[in-house]
Amino acid sequence: MLLQQHPATSLIITTYNRPDALSAVLRTAIEQSILPDEVIVADDGSNEQTKQVILSYKYCYPIPLRHIWRPDDGFRLAECRNRAMAVANGEYIILVDGDMLLSNNFVEDHLSVAEKGVFVQGSRVLLSEKKTNELLQTPNFKLPCWYESGVMKRKSAIRLPLIARALACHKTKKLRGVRGCNCSFFLAEAVSINGFNNDFVGWGREDSEFVIRFFNHGGYRINLRFAAISFHLWHRESSRTALADNNIRLNQAIEQQLTYCQNGISSFL
Repeated sequence: MLLQQHPATSLIITTYNRPDALSAVLRTAIEQSILPDEVIVADDGSNEQTKQVILSYKYCYPIPLRHIWRPDDGFRLAECRNRAMAVANGEYIILVDGDMLLSNNFVEDHLSVAEKGVFVQGSRVLLSEKKTNELLQTPNFKLPCWYESGVMKRKSAIRLPLIARALACHKTKKLRGVRGCNCSFFLAEAVSINGFNNDFVGWGREDSEFVIRFFNHGGYRINLRFAAISFHLWHRESSRTALADNNIRLNQAIEQQLTYCQNGISSFL
C-alpha cells in the first residue's frame, strides 16, 4: 500500500517534434490518481509546434509545467534528461518518453515501490500504427483495453497491484530490458553518479550505461510488472548509426566498473 507521505515527484517527458503525441501524453499526466508535483518536458530541439502545444496546456495545468529546450543538433537524449533533472524540484524522478500514454495509476504505482538505492524499471504496451492514429485523431480518447485489436504485449496492459508488489520484492542487477521510456529513481542518487552521460549522441544505450553505473555504485533494479501501465504509440524506428560507438561506451562502463561519468548532469548544476 502506498504510504501517505511520498516523495515530491518530478515527471520528466522527453520529446522531439511529435506535438500530437506529446499533447496526448500531457493529458494523461494530469489524469493521475496521484499527481506528480511538476511535469518537465525535456525537448531535444523541437520546432515551434511543440512549444505551442506546451503553452496551450501551461496556463490551465493543475501543476507546474515546464519546458526545457536544447538546440536541434543531433539525437541527445542523455543531455536532455540531464538538463531536465538539473532543474527538477522533485526528490523522486519518473522518466517517460513523449509517446507513452500513461494509465491513471501510473505515478501512484511508481511511488508505491519507490526505495532508496533502487532503479525501477516499468514495462510498456505496444500499439499498432492504425491504433496509434485512431487514438491521436480522437480528442477525448480512452486508453485501450488489453483485448483490443492493435494492442501488442497485451499482458503489460493488465494491472494487478498485489502481484506487482510481490514481484517488486525481487531485486536484481541484470541489465537486460533496461529502457528509459518508463523508469524511476531518486534524484540524489542519479546526481551521485553524475546523471546520464552527455557523450552519448545518437540512439541507443544511454539508459543502460546509466544503470550500469547505478549498479556499480551499490544500487539495484526492480521490475515493475502488472502496474504503471503505459501505451507506446507507434513510430518509425530511429537510426541505429551511432549504436556501435554507444556500445563501446557501455562496455567501458561495464569493464571498468565505472560509477561516475565526467560529462554528466554536473554540467547543468
